[in-house]
Amino acid sequence: MINYLNKFLYIVGDAKKHLLPLIGVFVLASLLETFGIGLIGPFLWLSSNPDAVKTIPVVDKAYEISGFPSTQQFIPILGIALVITFITKSLLYFFARHHISKFGLEQQARVILRLLNAYLSAPYTFHLSRDSAGLINTLIQETQNFCHRCTLPLLESLSNLITAAFLVLLLAKTSSFLFVMILVIVLPTFLLFYLFKKKAKRWGREVTESTHGMIRVINHSLGGVKETYAIGCKSYFMEQMREQAYRNASSVTKTFSMQVLPKISIETLMVSFVVLLVAVYPILSGQKVETILPLLSIFAVASMRLIPAVSQSLTAFALIQTSGYTLDIIYGDLKSLESPNNTYFSKDERLNLDRQSSDQSGYKPSMTFTESVELKQVTYSYPNTTKASIKDISFRIGKGESIGLIGKSGAGKTTLVDVILGLLEPTSGDLLLDGVSIYENFQSWRNLIGYIPQSIFLMDDTVEKNIAFGVPDHLIDKQKVDKVIKMAQLTDLVDHLPDGLRTFVGERGVRLSGGQRQRIGIARALYHDSEILILDEATAALDNETEKLVSESIQHLSGIKTLIIIAHRLSTVEHCDQIYVLEGGKLARSGSYHEIVLNR
Repeated sequence: MINYLNKFLYIVGDAKKHLLPLIGVFVLASLLETFGIGLIGPFLWLSSNPDAVKTIPVVDKAYEISGFPSTQQFIPILGIALVITFITKSLLYFFARHHISKFGLEQQARVILRLLNAYLSAPYTFHLSRDSAGLINTLIQETQNFCHRCTLPLLESLSNLITAAFLVLLLAKTSSFLFVMILVIVLPTFLLFYLFKKKAKRWGREVTESTHGMIRVINHSLGGVKETYAIGCKSYFMEQMREQAYRNASSVTKTFSMQVLPKISIETLMVSFVVLLVAVYPILSGQKVETILPLLSIFAVASMRLIPAVSQSLTAFALIQTSGYTLDIIYGDLKSLESPNNTYFSKDERLNLDRQSSDQSGYKPSMTFTESVELKQVTYSYPNTTKASIKDISFRIGKGESIGLIGKSGAGKTTLVDVILGLLEPTSGDLLLDGVSIYENFQSWRNLIGYIPQSIFLMDDTVEKNIAFGVPDHLIDKQKVDKVIKMAQLTDLVDHLPDGLRTFVGERGVRLSGGQRQRIGIARALYHDSEILILDEATAALDNETEKLVSESIQHLSGIKTLIIIAHRLSTVEHCDQIYVLEGGKLARSGSYHEIVLNR
């Protein structure tokens, strides 16, 4: 449990300072409640024996101060005081419950933001080893579980345990017999749940894994719905979803059953105890039941609060047990991604994190690009591999020039592009901008680069918002949008769209052709003032006629922007100033299009 709490407090972070005031409210409300319940027995006794007021010093003093002529008239005052005590307790309880919910839900929001920030700041290699379904599940489902199966149950169980502890002490003060009986009822139930600890965590893991599985099936089936229809593999995805959905249903059923068990067991044991006590007491003591009515009244009222307090604590305990796997996932991701010194990342990746962090923490003047970009003996090896994917790559690109990178699949083109983009940091070597290492001001380098992949990601939003990707609506520069539309040769498309720039493109741009999507990608890169454009197989998936249109858009940028074009189709790099051929991760040869392709 100590390990569980340490992980919880790490995730909660600075917000844990708000826990102490909450605990103070729990204690005060529990004291008032216990005090009020403890007074019920004496109040009933005084109500039937008003003259006994004078036998209790504190009450007798209050009676004298009140000035009432008789103790009978003073009894209602005691009743009002008792009612005020319970009203105050109820208000404090409501205040505590409100702030428990507020604290728990705010933590869910904070953890979502922390996780998303950590995922978006993580080295690119992190995303190569994790699937999007798992990250989505952690951001949505696991953070919700953290709130409703961890944070809220912990606070509620703490509140109820404080109340239960004071009530048990009250019963112990009233009667040692009642105290022993309460322990006999409650302790075995807690022990039972402790024994189920490992099973509960396994059920929680199965819920997480099955939810992850369902999200993955949804991504695969609906994300590629055209292929799903065309190939006719609906039954395949349905079977996968059936397996995960029923696995999820089974695990959730077990966790729900475990949550219901405390209330049933505690109520049954408590009621059985009272009934047996009333039935057996006259036989064992030889006295009438009326002699223990004050005792039973305290026990009855205390039990009305004790039963839900204990059962809710046990229910919360059950939820906490099933949330162990959730806590491990969130804690593991935050700990590894937010701690640069953690061994989860390689040395290079930790350096990358440090540089990104320093870029964001203080102002650095933007890097200028007036002369050239140069790669100097760049080598990169992926984590946990011994063979370099690219080795000793060196070349220079002048401002406004265009180069082509060609080679067979596996030659290292993608890795080289990822290094230039700053997604991967070289194992050795350096990238220089006008003679200065890009790692001196990493974010500034990224601001200079525009990336146009083979498959452009488009949001299910308007053409305008897809061009000004990531820019808030009120900050979109309309004139700039119009300018880049012309540069990307999108004017005819926009003119023929039903709502012009405000036309929705559909999810992943399904309402547009491949060539139109690519040109929107070019316009996006231009909108963000990218000085260097990297086109990664940007025309590979297009037909010849569409490729020609996109190529014309690219050629229109020659001399205006610095272009790095990766291509399988040699016609795409025909107008490049220089072409580099990669073979086996090495730069095999270079030259003009005529020298490399036409051998002239």
